[in-house]
Order: sequence, then structure tokens, then C-alpha cells
Amino acid sequence: MSRARFALSAQERARLGAAFPDAMRPSPASRMRTALLIAVLAALAAFGFWRLDFSLDRIGTGIAQLAYFVTLMMPPNPGTQLPLYMHALGETLAIAFLGTLLGALVAFPFGFLAAKNVIPNIFGHFAVRRFLDTVRGIDKLIWALIYVTVVGLGPFAGILAIATSSVGELGKLFSEAVEALDRKPVEGITSTGGSPVEAVRFGMLPQVLPVLASQLLYYFESNARQSTIVGIVGAGGLGLHLAEQIRVLEWQKVSFLILMMLVMVAVIDFISSRLRFAIIGKARMEP
Repeated sequence: MSRARFALSAQERARLGAAFPDAMRPSPASRMRTALLIAVLAALAAFGFWRLDFSLDRIGTGIAQLAYFVTLMMPPNPGTQLPLYMHALGETLAIAFLGTLLGALVAFPFGFLAAKNVIPNIFGHFAVRRFLDTVRGIDKLIWALIYVTVVGLGPFAGILAIATSSVGELGKLFSEAVEALDRKPVEGITSTGGSPVEAVRFGMLPQVLPVLASQLLYYFESNARQSTIVGIVGAGGLGLHLAEQIRVLEWQKVSFLILMMLVMVAVIDFISSRLRFAIIGKARMEP
């Protein structure tokens, strides 16, 4: 397509300049602020690279070493441990599924309690939001380390880590979805004598459930990846075997485990994407 079709005439430029003077003709002060912001960001980036010992030589050496490791990984080969790895793959999926499900069940009521249009009391709303922020602020890997210490090694610690982190993340997403709802159905129910519980049940839930289901599917996909990471610290699944094979330098088995992870994530992404589009499409078609 020719660029000439997007060219503006003098009259169009004049009209745009009159309508948006700041955008079309920025003032010297605005240009100075922009230049100063760029300079500050560049200075911060340069300081960060210097402070963290950034080195192009080390990057080049690392890339060469990585290429050497890739040659050691070829071809991927599980050896005699394929049944063990398939069992670990099932553990990883179970950790992701059960952790996401448990986290969603706990986060569901918190999503309503953290929404301003459900709990107007500022102190109750503030307390629930800060609780979700605290839970969400701790990474899944840290939760896994904590639960491995508390309940011991194995997939149970991974389920608890995924579930705990998902409570904070899903609770925030659920509350934002509730706050974005259309208030008219709720006002209609309360104006006809409906109780607050009935307003939530019949005015909010039908609107918010498709959105929550879509978010839940996305988080299952994300937690399937994270469940591999938490396994590295002893929480079961593929990550436990991956860390072990890296430790003993069995690079062909490492590449096979990585390939299993990639296939697992790709399949889950494909299925969850189709389900999300189906849920959203069905919700839009309903009156």
C-alpha cells in the first residue's frame, strides 16, 4: 500500500494542529522534559550495567559455552527412564491442575470481598486487598521452599505452593473483573426488593463467571510452566528430575525433559486458547 495515501494535506494538518496543539507543536518545555527523561533513563541503565558487572566478553564466552552444551544435548534421549519421566509429567500436570483449582476456590470469595462495588467499607476493602498483595508478593518458588520445609519433599508441597500464590493473583484479577461489571442488573434486583446476596447471585455472577473461567484457564496454563520450576527445589514433577540430570551432567536427558516441557506447554496452550475463545464467544452471544 502506497505511503501517499496516508499523507495529510495542509488543511488537515492545520485542523489537527488546532485540535491538538500540544501533540502537533510541543512546547520547548515539553521537549526539554522528554529529553531529560530519556537522559535519566539512559543514565540509570548505564549505572545498572556498570554496577552489575555487565561485560560483552562474558556474553560472548557464555554464548559459545551454551552452543557447546547444545551439541552435548543432541539427540534428546531419555535412556531407560522414559516411564519415570512420563510419571513425572503426570505429576507436573496434577500439581498445576490441583494447585490452580484449590487457589481458585479460595480466591473466589476474596475476589468479591476485595471489590469496591461489593464491600463499600474502606477498611474491610483495604484489609482484603493488602492480604492479597502480601500473598501475591511472594514468588511461587519461595512458597515452594517454605512448603518443602514444612511438609517435606514431593508434589504435595508443589500443590500448596501453586495454590497459595494463585490465591493472591487470582483474587486480584477476580476483584477487578467484579468491579468492571455493569451495575444495571444489580440495581434492578435491589430496586425490586432483592437482598444483597441475591444481587450478587443473580446480578453479578452471570456476568462475571465467563471472565473468571477465561482467567482460570490462562492461569492453569501459566501454572503448568511454574509447576516445573517449583519441582527444581524438591516439589516433585519434571523439575525434580531436570535438576538431578543437570547436576550429573546428563545433557541428552536434560534436552529430552526440556522437550517434554515444551510439548506439554504447547498442548495446554492450544487447548486452553480454544476453550477461552469458546467461553468468551458464548458469553457475547447470550443476551
